[in-house]
Amino acid sequence: MKSSELKEFLDEKAAFYNNPRFIATDPIQIPHQFTKKEDIEIAAFLVATIAWGNRKSIINNGTQLMQRMGNAPFDFIMNFSEEDTPALSGFVHRTFNETDLGYFLKSLQHIYMQHGGLEHIFFKHAEADTLQPAIHHFKKLFFGLPHLPRTEKHISDPMKNSAAKRINMFLRWMVRKDANGVDFGIWNTLSPAQLSCPLDVHSGNVARKLKLVKRKQNDGKALYELDTALRKLDPNDPVKYDFALFGLGVFENF
Repeated sequence: MKSSELKEFLDEKAAFYNNPRFIATDPIQIPHQFTKKEDIEIAAFLVATIAWGNRKSIINNGTQLMQRMGNAPFDFIMNFSEEDTPALSGFVHRTFNETDLGYFLKSLQHIYMQHGGLEHIFFKHAEADTLQPAIHHFKKLFFGLPHLPRTEKHISDPMKNSAAKRINMFLRWMVRKDANGVDFGIWNTLSPAQLSCPLDVHSGNVARKLKLVKRKQNDGKALYELDTALRKLDPNDPVKYDFALFGLGVFENF
């Protein structure tokens, strides 16, 4: 496929899947329940954190998590104390358990009270053409409070060659300006041009079939290949093609 043909094909698929009907089958439906910026970003961050495995299970557990927080995540986090830990009892999604969740809520509280919120941290460490170093600095700050080492595995580090799929997905939700109503675009200090595609099994397999990526592993080096290719197709909004790659893989068995 020629470059112009590939762009036309992926533009068409991106437009098809970047549609509100996409929300009903995707974990992004959970932050879409909220209207306040802080509620949206906290719900999105927590849901993205557990976004691996069966999507139905992700949605069910994400919904349960919001219910445990009284469907008011920002208020719950800002007032969170040891007295609130019973609300977390028994929560588990794969290897993410109530201990991990308790630390995540404490760290988020610290970030909003002491560091100006999630957006400010990523903006502070963003580079002109990428947010991957910002993810690295965010992880260092996020785990700056006393915690069990096991909890650190739930946030990936691009500087350790991780594709950091889940946090890149969260950043897509927050930053990408989406006239179609799927992504939120509520972080105005950052640009969609800085985003990286959430690389997973589905998008990786499709990207290889389309010769966007040569590397076999879905790691940081493969993500760099994919970012480079997608930026050539659309430098201003490269991750709109996440809809195309994911849709082709999941819904069309491409």
